[in-house]
Amino acid sequence: MRLTRKRLCSFLIALYCLFSLYAAYHVFLGRRHRAPAASPRGLRKGAVPARERRGREQSALESEEWNPWEGDEKNEQQHRLKTSLQILNKSTKGKTDLSVQIWGKAAIGLYLWEHIFEGSLDPTDVTAQWREGNSIVGRTHFSFITGPAVVPGYFSIDVNNVVLILNGREKTKVFYATQWLLYAQNLVQTQKLQHLAVVLLGNEHCNNEWISQFLKKNGGSVELLFIIYDSPWINEVDVFQWPLGVATYRNFPVVEASWAMLHDERPYLCNFLGTIYENSSRQALMNILKQDGNDKLCWVSAREQWQPQETNESLKNYQDALLQSDLTLCPVGVNTECYRIYEACSYGSVPVVEDMMTPGGCGNTSVYHSAPLQLLKSMGAPFIFIKNWKELPAVLEKEKTIILQEKIQRRKMLLQWYQHFKIELKMKFTNIIESTFLMNNKD
Repeated sequence: MRLTRKRLCSFLIALYCLFSLYAAYHVFLGRRHRAPAASPRGLRKGAVPARERRGREQSALESEEWNPWEGDEKNEQQHRLKTSLQILNKSTKGKTDLSVQIWGKAAIGLYLWEHIFEGSLDPTDVTAQWREGNSIVGRTHFSFITGPAVVPGYFSIDVNNVVLILNGREKTKVFYATQWLLYAQNLVQTQKLQHLAVVLLGNEHCNNEWISQFLKKNGGSVELLFIIYDSPWINEVDVFQWPLGVATYRNFPVVEASWAMLHDERPYLCNFLGTIYENSSRQALMNILKQDGNDKLCWVSAREQWQPQETNESLKNYQDALLQSDLTLCPVGVNTECYRIYEACSYGSVPVVEDMMTPGGCGNTSVYHSAPLQLLKSMGAPFIFIKNWKELPAVLEKEKTIILQEKIQRRKMLLQWYQHFKIELKMKFTNIIESTFLMNNKD
């Protein structure tokens, strides 16, 4: 009897152990197998499964909750988290040490504010007479004003620190910019302003001598100069290089990544939509494309005369070309740096850049061996650089052998680099302003 009872107890204990193991398997291992079907990381609030998202490619661009990077490796997620923390660098929220107002008197100001600072403007209407926005970065509260109503002497000055954004590309613009600098310098001299910095769209040949008299080291009031193009003045002390960016004057928008942008097969190997100048390398480019028949595989739309204004139709046509091409051809114009480089990055289309210095006073190849495009190269731009368009057929032949999965990874790398590029510029700009203005504070 005791033996039977002992056997029964042993059987019950064994059965309990088996049940415990079975339950543990379902709780821990079963959940791991089911995770891909309903992962809380893969499905945010309001999001939809990946298969359904593919059917919603048209609306994905406008969805704020959708994450185009989901499903990436852990190290990519950690990189993005670090990047996001840099963007949201507001540990001193509400406790700023510096207030700086940016006066946007050139279209490049919109690239700084809306693309690099990711700031908004009120009202959103681009034709409004007065537009303004606010943003806190690091220890600084930035405010931004722009529009035709921002005129010297016709708006109140209630700040001590100003960044003035100007266009000095041609004579008429230089005259207008000079009036602003004289106005700002007078404000500094009468102690209505304490600190002044300038972001300048310089001359494409880097002939910017006109602004030299306004620099503080030459007796003027401009403590810091951020200048576009490879100026030989750049010294990383009081003169810094700034990117040209996208053509905001032609209403090129801030572009958000979508599923289609990353994962779709693109029907064109490359694109070039632009002006063909007589006796330029652009003519050579067109001839090379035609010789090998690659012009049939690329989206090419050439014109003989430059058109400053964009219609809604031409802008959409251009954006479609970027979105549907794996490569964007970027021949030199008056300067090597062009809007097309940054616009291609916005759509994950790899810029193929003609890496040659244009005539004029920009750069110094005996000192800067990687000239031109010093800023982009110093930040590791993942572009294809070529010295002559005769190299293009080989680039396109290689492109034909690249499978879609490799192209997807390349697009991700380009888009992530471009986002990191803008974040780095925002933090560098802010750090330079803070260190200079706070160090030289007269109070």
